[in-house]
Order: sequence, then C-alpha cells, then structure tokens
Amino acid sequence: MKLIYSLTLIISFLTLITPVDVGAASRVYTNATGYTLNSDGEMLAFSQLYIVDDIVQGVGHNLQVPNDVERIDMQNAVIIPGLIDAHGHILGLGENLFQVDLRGTTSEAEAVERIKNHISARGSQGNGWIMGRGWNQVLWDNKTFPSKESLDQAFPDTPVIMSRVDGHADWVNSKALAMAGINADTPQVTGGEIVKDDAGQPTGLLIDNASYLVYKLIPKLSTDGYKKRLNLAGQRLLSLGITSAHDAGITETVRNFYIQQANNNELDFRIYAMLSATEPNIERMLKEGHFNDEQGFLSIRSVKAYGDGALGSRGAALLEPYSDDPDNVGLLVTPEESLPMLFNTVIGANFQLNFHAIGDRANRLALQQFIKSFENFPQNVSRHRVEHAQVIAVEDIPLFAQHGIIPSMQPTHATSDMNMAEDRVGKERLKGAYAWQTFLAQGSRIAFGSDFPVELANPFHGLHAAVTRQQANSEPKGGWLAHEAVTRLQAFKGFTLDAAYSGFQEDMIGTLEVGKKADFIVIDTDIFEAAPAAIRDTQVLETWVNGELKYKR
Repeated sequence: MKLIYSLTLIISFLTLITPVDVGAASRVYTNATGYTLNSDGEMLAFSQLYIVDDIVQGVGHNLQVPNDVERIDMQNAVIIPGLIDAHGHILGLGENLFQVDLRGTTSEAEAVERIKNHISARGSQGNGWIMGRGWNQVLWDNKTFPSKESLDQAFPDTPVIMSRVDGHADWVNSKALAMAGINADTPQVTGGEIVKDDAGQPTGLLIDNASYLVYKLIPKLSTDGYKKRLNLAGQRLLSLGITSAHDAGITETVRNFYIQQANNNELDFRIYAMLSATEPNIERMLKEGHFNDEQGFLSIRSVKAYGDGALGSRGAALLEPYSDDPDNVGLLVTPEESLPMLFNTVIGANFQLNFHAIGDRANRLALQQFIKSFENFPQNVSRHRVEHAQVIAVEDIPLFAQHGIIPSMQPTHATSDMNMAEDRVGKERLKGAYAWQTFLAQGSRIAFGSDFPVELANPFHGLHAAVTRQQANSEPKGGWLAHEAVTRLQAFKGFTLDAAYSGFQEDMIGTLEVGKKADFIVIDTDIFEAAPAAIRDTQVLETWVNGELKYKR
C-alpha cells in the first residue's frame, strides 16, 4: 500500500463545473500522478486535471469533458498545487542575486577573497557600494564575528556592507563607518548595537537598527532597478515551484511599485505583501485600505512589525540571559512601551498584524499585546501572525491556539540553527523551540516558508527539513529534536492550504479544487512515495500560474 494512504484518507472523486464556455482555452491533463488537499485538509489523489482558462473545472479520475478539449498525456508525471512561501523578502532575493554571495564561507579570510573575486568579475552594484550577504560566523573556523580590518585591507576607498545570513547584523569597513559618521563617540541606537572594542572603537559590526545608519546612505533604486530585481526574484521562485510568496515588510515605494505592476498585469507570480510598520506614512496607507487586483496577483492587507533580532547574532530578545553570553538578553527592535499603539493602530484599521518574534521574551510580549488589543477590537481578531515563533516559553505556546494566532515558521531555520541553538539558549529552552508538532497537536495552523534570502528559497528544502529535521547530509541521524518533526501531509499543508489561509486566500489558491485558480507545478519526484532524503532534491519541470505556463525546465 502506498505511503500516502498511511498519511491520510485519499478520496477518489469526480467533479465538473457546467456549463463551460466552449470558446475558452481548455485542456485536460491525463495519466498524471496528482496530489492535492481539499478544503478540509484531506489528501486527494487524482489522475486527471481539467482547466478552463485560469480556473480548475475538474479534478479526479474518469472526468467527463467535451470532446474538443485539448488532452495532455502526463505519462505519470507528478502534479501538485503551486507551493506558497509564507515568509520571504522578494526584492531582497532579487538584490541578493546581484550581490556578493557569502554563503558557505568557512572563514573571514575566505569571505574577503570571495568579495574580491566577485568585484573582479562583476564590479560593484552600480551605486558605488560593494554589497553582499550570507556570512555566518558560527560556521567559520574561529566562530568569531568579523571586523573592519580585513575589509579595509582589501577595500580602503570603497564603502562595503556585508549582511549576515539572517539579515540582523552587518559587517562594514572603515569607509562605510566614516561616511555614516560612526566613531567612538557615536551613541548606541535604540533597538540595535554599534559593536565596539575594548578601546571604544567601532569594530565594523552593526547589529539590527544600528545598520540603518549606513543603509540610509545607499542610493535608492529606480523603477527600472526594482523591475530588474523583481524579475530576477520571480524567475528564481517560479523555477522552484513557488507560485505565491508573502513579502515580509515592504516600503511605501515598493507598495506603489507593486500596485503599478499589478495594474499593468506585469506580475508573473502572486504576492501577498506586508507593509512595514516602520514606514513614516503607515497610518495614511492603513486609511487607504486593502488592495487586491482582479486576478489575485497582489494582495496588501497586512503589516509586518519587528519585535527583536535573530538568535545567531544574539539579538533575539530572551526572558533570561543567553546561555553563552550571561550578560546579554538580546534586544527589542520595537520598544515594549510602543507595542500598544502599534498593535491598536494596525488591528484597529482592520489590517492583519504579522509580528517578527524569535526570542521567548519577544514572543511573550507579542502574545500579551495581541490579547489586549483583541479586547479593544473584537471585530478584527482573525488570522494575525507571529513571524518565526522560534523560541517560545512552553507555557506560552497554548496562547496561539486559544486566540487564533498563526505561527508563521520556517523549517530550514531549525536545520540551519541546530549548530548553535543549544549553545545560545540551553536544553531547557529548546523544549519550546522550533516546535512544529507541538503547535499542530494543539490545533494551530502553521504557515510554512523559508525567509529567503536568509535561507535558500527552495521549498523542497523546507519540506525535507520539516519531515526529517535533518540537514542536506542527513545529519544528525534520526533528526534534531525529532519529536517536533511533522508528517509529509502536515508539511505539504503548511506550504499550500495553511499558507494560503494565513493570507486569507484559501478560497482562491492552496489546493487544486473546482473553482480555484489554476496554480500548479509538475515535479520529477513523488514526494509522498520517495525516500525522505529524496524530497530535498526534487526538481520542478513546469510551473503554471493562473492557467499560464511561467516556467519550464
């Protein structure tokens, strides 16, 4: 018996919408190995998929379709719904494809060499700066944060800024520090840190909000620059089977750019965009209300707010000090006293609030404020989210289910963080960390994503990590904190139906059901039958969005 039968009930079914416009573009895929969920989250197997224009008209077996419908023999190829990444940074991914990639470096020296090689081959980003991302000192030979000196030797006259893999720390050279006016006398920034040495001099490491002192100097992109980055990001996401992405925190300029793209029918994949709570005109944008285009390619009805930093840079806000840094409890990017006004403003405007919280203190403060604000605005208590929900006090986890708050989580964060998470928080606090199965067992719906470009955008890496709790090399044996692993069905649901639900879009996308949009992908691996390790290497053969072919391998 197939493994999929052991996961959930498979329903063989026959559905058809009538009448169908005979003049519409219609086709039926036959001899497919198809999997989807229904609206109740039950697995459905199908061999035929009938589509007219951009809408699914039939899915099942032995469908009765008109004789003149185009028939496409899939020869047992696997069809599943388009995957949804519930937390990423779209233009950040596009920018990352332009920049120096420091992933996989094993030392500060190697990182500098990679920067030099990149500049030798491509030059700077065209704005007079050298920019990049992806370093992770935890994976370096000495596990020590980098300093300005190594960059100064290679690039004494050009400003350099290299973002840590999680985006919560930046490594800069003396030129960048000088341009920003950062020196020994510069006061610390609320919600951030200018790291200084024993002599009081900046080391070249900026944590969270302190990085803004440098980033504000970088020339703004033109509309053409945005288009190039959006196109690069779109090509990458579509090649990975992602038909919809939730963009976690956009500026007013990007909001207006996205709306223009949607109105001009120039979006190739769906975007669920979150306004950044730090935008100066956020209240005016809230008053302007929700935006949704006719084809459902762009939805703007949510706000991304920022609670704390990241675990790797010790910026996640903890209730007790870091196990490997006893004088440090992390930091709050948004001060605690600012939370009531922030939450009440967003929720009161009937927008979804998606709050970045990684440490247990940030999560607790978010949960407490959600509960208080729900009392003030009982008409808007549905589907608010905590982005990451990474390390949580065990006693706080039930509050998510009790108040309908969605944990928006990224499976590959666990497999990336397993090398340092216990060092940071110790074994006891890990009981509430990366707790996917605990959340599901209490009835929470998890929206899965990747947090690209912090992690690679490949959703099959996420599916693999969710099911195995292992890295690409199948380590550790048996999985890290394996009791929190999820089933294939649960992982699939997190990247489809529940991700759609977290964006109020489950009636439009997330499953292949009659009446929903024809967003689907063809893949080379049966992810419900293959060995767990093989899920990660799944290749996308075709990606269809709104009934149109957007990518073909």
